[in-house]
Amino acid sequence: MTIHSVAIRATSSNRRLSIVRAAPAGEKRDLILRAATKVFAQNGYFQSQVADVARVAGVAAGTVYLYFKSKDDLLVSIFERSMNDVLAEGRAAIENVADPAARLSKLAHLHLERLGRDKDLAVVFQVELRQSVKFMERFSETFLQDYFKLIRQAMADGQQSGAFRKDISATTATKIFFGALDEMATNWVLSRRKYDLNAEADAVVDLFINGVRRR
Repeated sequence: MTIHSVAIRATSSNRRLSIVRAAPAGEKRDLILRAATKVFAQNGYFQSQVADVARVAGVAAGTVYLYFKSKDDLLVSIFERSMNDVLAEGRAAIENVADPAARLSKLAHLHLERLGRDKDLAVVFQVELRQSVKFMERFSETFLQDYFKLIRQAMADGQQSGAFRKDISATTATKIFFGALDEMATNWVLSRRKYDLNAEADAVVDLFINGVRRR
């Protein structure tokens, strides 16, 4: 267990898991995923059982297995559903934005706003997914690479237009940009203060743009 996960356990140990709000007919799969997100965030992935997810979802344990093969499948499905949404939102947000700096700003705000509005999802992404090398390798090879492409394209376009420095690898710059957003999200998850995570986006973008801006 990492230091981050210990901190999460300490802050959530006094919270009781309540049954998530019932979903309309035909949305039971989504209901189970929302319950799994809550359970994994508050109990820890490795300490959670499928029965815990079923209880919070308000369904029988066997019902979970009608939609998901295992606890691992639940975690994978949370990630895949969230990343599909992130990629769709990101592509739509920057589709008609020509300025590379403006694209980076939109992506930064989307990144932090999405995690900032759902603390349980943020805990799963920033802590629980990182407990397993197997999960991290799988996710890094799929959705994260597609997400990085959005950032890298903005960086490459800025270099091509002359707005950004060309002596920095676009791939390296992408990792630095994502790393800054990722660290802001982790700090927010671990902090005892309540503040707007999305409000941190402008500072990250400003520091990054001024660092890669052509001298």
